Amino acid sequence: MPLEQRPLQEYEQLCRSWFFTWPASAAAPLLRALTIAWLSVLPLCLLVAGGSIALRRDPPQLIAAGAVAAVALPLLLLLRQWLGWTYVQRRLLAETVEYEESGWYDGQVWEKPLAWRQQDLLVARHQVAPVLARLRRGIIVVTGLLLGGAALCQAL
Repeated sequence: MPLEQRPLQEYEQLCRSWFFTWPASAAAPLLRALTIAWLSVLPLCLLVAGGSIALRRDPPQLIAAGAVAAVALPLLLLLRQWLGWTYVQRRLLAETVEYEESGWYDGQVWEKPLAWRQQDLLVARHQVAPVLARLRRGIIVVTGLLLGGAALCQAL
């Protein structure tokens, strides 16, 4: 099995990635990155919302609509991180792992040795599971903000 396709190596690559390290250490870096993403797309969303004649006449609803639309980017970022971390967790927890030797056409199945399975299980439970729990809470909060903001826009 190629070294770069081993589940523990994939986990280490994920930990070195600047994007996937946001939720890895604590909630603060993740919150900061999501806030920056939301603030960076907010002007564009306000500009697009300003194209509506009805919203142009109602500035509070315009701001609310732009702010709610801007929440979509942090939600997409969280979902992408969730997909990356769950992929690695699934491979860490598996007893057999599929890999490719030289391309998509020659996939193989590799059975992990018992010592590697135990090590991968520990990493999955104690390193990856807390990250996924943090991402799950983040997705719930951002989805709640999106739905709550949409309800607020309807009420205004």
